[in-house]
Amino acid sequence: MTDFIVALGLVLVIEGLILAAFPSRVREALEVMRVTPDQQLRLVGLIAALAGLVVVWWMRS
Repeated sequence: MTDFIVALGLVLVIEGLILAAFPSRVREALEVMRVTPDQQLRLVGLIAALAGLVVVWWMRS
């Protein structure tokens, strides 16, 4: 459980740094996401989740 909380904290740090460093680019990316079909966003999300799972599995083994 501790690892999960640490990972969540790291996600928040990275997202916060991106928002602080590139606010206009984040707005542009969100606008692109707004007009992207749900099915395509769902596919990208699943691919990202699987890639993250592979990285965690690889680093833990």
